[in-house]
Amino acid sequence: MDGARDMAEAVLNAVEASGRHYGTGLPMIASENVISPLVRRAVDSDLHGRYAEGLPGKRYYQGCEDFDTIESLAIEAAKRVFNARFANVQPTSGTVSNMAALKALTKPGDRITAVSTADGGHISHARMGAVGLRGLDLTTYPWDAERMEPDVDAACALIREVEPSMALVGASVFLFPMPLQEMADAAHEVGAHVMYDGAHVLGLIAGGAFQDPLREGADVVTGSSHKTFPGPQGGFLLSDSDDEQLQRKLNTAVFPGTNSSYHLHHVAGKAVALAEFEAFGVDYAHDTVANAKALAAALAAEGFDVLAEDRGYTASHQVLTRHGTSDSGAGRHAAALLETAGIVTNMNMLPGDTKAMSPSGLRLGTQELTRHGMGPSEMEEVAALYRRLLIDGEDATRVRLDVRELRSGFADVQYCFEA
Repeated sequence: MDGARDMAEAVLNAVEASGRHYGTGLPMIASENVISPLVRRAVDSDLHGRYAEGLPGKRYYQGCEDFDTIESLAIEAAKRVFNARFANVQPTSGTVSNMAALKALTKPGDRITAVSTADGGHISHARMGAVGLRGLDLTTYPWDAERMEPDVDAACALIREVEPSMALVGASVFLFPMPLQEMADAAHEVGAHVMYDGAHVLGLIAGGAFQDPLREGADVVTGSSHKTFPGPQGGFLLSDSDDEQLQRKLNTAVFPGTNSSYHLHHVAGKAVALAEFEAFGVDYAHDTVANAKALAAALAAEGFDVLAEDRGYTASHQVLTRHGTSDSGAGRHAAALLETAGIVTNMNMLPGDTKAMSPSGLRLGTQELTRHGMGPSEMEEVAALYRRLLIDGEDATRVRLDVRELRSGFADVQYCFEA
C-alpha cells in the first residue's frame, strides 16, 4: 500500500515539476500550445469518463443529451471558424484525423502521393504511419529545398504520371503555404481526391493568416486542435463539399472507423476553444506569424543560419535554424543545451539530413509564446538568449536566470475569455 501511494505521489510530483519547467521557461516546440482557463474547466470535468458513440441524436448509450448539445455547438462553430460545410470534431488527434480521411477516401493498395518525412512530411504520411497502416502505395514529391516546398512543376507532373487515388498535401515542417491550387488541379485531372493536412497551421488558416485550403482545391482538411489552433489535445476533419455521401463516408470513417468513444471532455474543450477563437483568433493568428517573422530576422541578425532567407524565412509559426553539417547531430546538441537554460525546442531534420536522431537543425515555434502575450520585441530578446548560449558559449545557469526573468512577465494566457 505504501509503495503504491509513493508511486502516485511521484507521478503527481513529476506533473507539478513539468508545469514549473514549462511555466518558468520558454516553450518553443512548434506542435504544442496551452489551453485557456475556460477550456481547462471543460476538460477537467465529469465528461472525461463518459461515452457517446455515434452522432448527436443518434447514440448507442443513454445519458448523452447534454453532450449532444455540446457536440452540436462544436460542429456548428467549427463550420463557421473554418468556413466549411462539414465538420467532425470527434478525432482524438491530428493523426487520427488523417487515418479517418485515408479510410474514407482510399482502399488498401491504392496509390498516394505525399511529402517525404525527410523533407518535412509527418510520420502519418509515411509507410511507418497511417499511410502504411492503410496499406497504400506511397510515392513522394520532388522537393525544392530552397523554397522549402514541393517542386510544383515536378510534383504536378508526378501526380499526372502516378495517377494516385489521393494527393496528400501538408507537412510537419511547414514554413510556407503549399502550392496547393496547382497540385489540386493536377490531382483532380486524374480523378484523385486532395487531402490537406493542416495540423500545424490550422489556427493560422482559421485566422486568415496563412492559406485557405478548402478554397484552393482540398476535398478534405485534417488538423490538430492543440497547435496553432489553441485548444485541447484532439483533431478536426473538415470539408466544404455538400456531397452527403462524402460526408457520410467521413463521419463513418471517424466512428466506427477510427474512434469508439472519443474523449468527450476534449470535445467540450474544443467547443469552448472554438468560441474563443471566434472572438480572438484573427488577432492571435496574425500575431503568431508576426512573431515568427520577427524571431527569424532576429536570429539571423544574431549570426544564426536561418533557413529560407530568400523567402523571408517563414510565413507560419515555424522557424528553422541550422547548427552544423548534415547528420552531425548539431541540432540534437543545440536542443539539449537550450533546455538546460529553460528554452524548450526540438531537433529537426533539414535538407541534406538523413538521420532523424542526429539532425543538423532546430524547428522553433512562436505560437505558445504569443499565447502568453509576447510580441516582436520579446522575440529579439529570445534571439539574444539563443546567441548567448549557442554562439557566445555563456554559462547556461546565467542564461537561465534571464529566461526566468523574461518569462515572469508573461505568465497568463491571452486571446481568451476571462475565467
